[in-house]
Amino acid sequence: MPPPRRPDPEPLETDDVKVVLVGTIAWFVALVLALVFHARLSEAGNGSWVWTLLAGCFLGLVGVRYVLRRRAALRRDADRGDAPL
Repeated sequence: MPPPRRPDPEPLETDDVKVVLVGTIAWFVALVLALVFHARLSEAGNGSWVWTLLAGCFLGLVGVRYVLRRRAALRRDADRGDAPL
C-alpha cells in the first residue's frame, strides 16, 4: 500500500507581466547585440541567430499582450466575484 499523499501546495503568486516583460527585453538586448556583431556571427556561420532573436522578440510581444489581457480578465472576474480561472 503506497504512503498517503500529502496535499498539494498552494500556487505561488507571481507577476506574470513582469516575468514575460523581462524575458522580452532580454530578447531585444540580445537582438541588438547580434546586429552589432552581425559580421562576426556571419563569419562564424551563425548569421541566422538574428532571425532567431527576432522571432523571440515577436513571440515575447505576443506573450506580453497575452498576460496583460489575462491579468485584466482575472481582475474583472475578481471584481464581479467569479471564481478564478
